[in-house]
Amino acid sequence: MHAHEVAIRDETIKLGQFIKLASLVATGGEAKEVIAAGEVTVNGEPDTRRGRTLRHGDVVCVAGTCARVTAAAEDEDDYFDEATADDDFDPEKWRNL
Repeated sequence: MHAHEVAIRDETIKLGQFIKLASLVATGGEAKEVIAAGEVTVNGEPDTRRGRTLRHGDVVCVAGTCARVTAAAEDEDDYFDEATADDDFDPEKWRNL
């Protein structure tokens, strides 16, 4: 079984949140339904607890598609924040460096 890796920011994440983040379901309502129906497995065991706490290394499967919880790399914390961006940045100045 191959599981694609999905990085999370924190040490843990709830099952319902993770299957949405990993695109195993499209909506929170769908997450609630598939979990309640017993269609979700965690580390090979069915789990019907939407609030189950997942940790790095856990493998979650829905309808044969699986995702592994992984830690975000240190440099993945860098993201563009418009509120703190340097408004004086000139892309033309840096384009040919």
